[in-house]
Amino acid sequence: MTTASTTPHSTTQSGAPVISDAHAQSTGADGAIALTDHYLVEKLAQFNRERVPERVVHAKGGGAFGTFKTTEDVSAYTKAALFQPGVETETLTRFSSVAGEAGSPDTWRDPRGFSTKFYTTEGNYDLVGNNTPVFFIRDGIKFPDFIHSQKRLPGSNLRDADMQWDFWTLSPESAHQVTWLMGDRGLPASWRQMQGYGSHTYQWINAAGEQFWVKYHFHSNQGVSAMSGDEAEQLAGSDADYYIRDLHDNIETGNFPSWDLHVQIMPYADAKDYRFNPFDLTKIWSKKDYPLIKVGTMTLDRNPENYFAQIEQAAFAPSNFVPGIAGSPDKMLQARIFSYADAHRYRVGTNHAQLPVNAPKNQVHNYSQNGAARYTFNDASTPVYAPNSKGGPAAVEPATVGGGWENDGALTLSAHSLHSADDDFGQAGTLYREVFNDGERARLLETITGAVAGVQDGGIKERAIQYWTNVDSDLGAKLRANLGAGESIESDAEAAAKY
Repeated sequence: MTTASTTPHSTTQSGAPVISDAHAQSTGADGAIALTDHYLVEKLAQFNRERVPERVVHAKGGGAFGTFKTTEDVSAYTKAALFQPGVETETLTRFSSVAGEAGSPDTWRDPRGFSTKFYTTEGNYDLVGNNTPVFFIRDGIKFPDFIHSQKRLPGSNLRDADMQWDFWTLSPESAHQVTWLMGDRGLPASWRQMQGYGSHTYQWINAAGEQFWVKYHFHSNQGVSAMSGDEAEQLAGSDADYYIRDLHDNIETGNFPSWDLHVQIMPYADAKDYRFNPFDLTKIWSKKDYPLIKVGTMTLDRNPENYFAQIEQAAFAPSNFVPGIAGSPDKMLQARIFSYADAHRYRVGTNHAQLPVNAPKNQVHNYSQNGAARYTFNDASTPVYAPNSKGGPAAVEPATVGGGWENDGALTLSAHSLHSADDDFGQAGTLYREVFNDGERARLLETITGAVAGVQDGGIKERAIQYWTNVDSDLGAKLRANLGAGESIESDAEAAAKY
């Protein structure tokens, strides 16, 4: 086993030492990530180019077109055109699995992607989320490492329980999401019967310029249902495209699935002192503190005419905002704002936004030109630079866009600021004890017993048992008993010295 004294230092591609593999450079603990963090950019840019041509993550998926109708009045919180009362907006929603390849069974245990493109009158708005309200990590610099741990070994090309649990147990912030994953949400009965979440904290801005923090929740009108592990395994062998078939066939027969969109709204000033850091992607906001507010309903009623053209080439990016909606200090969101659009430029092409499935419904006016596969262009009389005196397009005044937040601090490599109730295992424990029912708790124990039993390294297995003990002491004791692991095989001090 590698010890601290023999562990090699991380380096950049050019061989320079890396200061941190866990934290991106930001302006103060809660500030904006700096583009000058060349290692973050290098790491994400390299990661985006690892595979051709399928998506690096969320490769297996399907989707459909539909309509979102705003049925309530939330104009007090946002001026976004699509969220004004009575407005109907065309949508495209893609569902997916995170870790599996394009040809993998879609019933493997995994989080499910839930991404929606709204073709609004002010440009395309992309809400790129999952069927869980949280995620495994809170800083984008760890994302390539996380995905590598869930993919395949370079030698055998096999997935490996040791590296999965090695990463998770050394990244305790993952506990909340892993509890969701190992529970029933990890095996939804269908895409139609699962919830969707924006997961990140976003910003809404109203017509008066007032700012609010917001979280998105899509509630399935088909109900929420899961399948058993045995059923999922059987379907993986008999119908590897079960979810794709289910969505297509239900829409084809007129059984259109729908979801009601609700939001949680946090007043701008509350973020500073809320008991959990509201920008930490591994945390949720209490619904008692910030109740759900209904916005409207999304209905999927049209299957794609061509899967490759309309689903495989569909490009969703968290950077696609519209007036009235903006980002937040969430470090994972900030990294994704760069990474997703960069991945599309590589995978689909620099002009991917001109493809019909990705093109906005309103007119586009800018000074970009050329690049591979370009097929729309400005009139020859249009100037190709700004500023100009030739009547070319000009930027809007900043006040008409809004957004942003205050921060003052030196560039630092740091985690988010901890708030009064922040810790890595608390919300996971609450989920297990107070949200899961007896049946869900029993199935979680059965699932994690099988998952941890596949770990070969004794030290990693012991850390996995302690990981679940930190979530809930009774759960950890039951897991230890199921695995027949006996007492801890090494002291905490011994484990710390090794890892």
